[in-house]
Amino acid sequence: MRTIEFLLAGLLLAAPVSALAHARLDHAVPAVGSTGPAPNEVVLTFTEGVEPKFSSIQVVNDKGAPVQAGAARLGASRTELRVSVKPLPPGSYTVIWRVLSVDTHRTNGTFSFTVGGK
Repeated sequence: MRTIEFLLAGLLLAAPVSALAHARLDHAVPAVGSTGPAPNEVVLTFTEGVEPKFSSIQVVNDKGAPVQAGAARLGASRTELRVSVKPLPPGSYTVIWRVLSVDTHRTNGTFSFTVGGK
């Protein structure tokens, strides 16, 4: 009987951990804080699946003008969200993302990258 009680207690303790999961940014292309050539698109990979209909990526230049071309869409998997960008001249760009994960939690964040080098 003690074994069953321990198993039930373990399950109850583990349940809140899985319920607290959120889609966090795992990595990005171009990489966070990177300097390099102009990308054709921005690709974000999250730690869990996202709902594309309720998720977005905005890419803005140093004046705050949007430079993405179209809406964000799923990539190769439900954890990858991508958006095409217009031709980018040298400068600094900020990526602003908002996602709704498949477990219905919202997360968001920003990061910058630089095109070209000085």
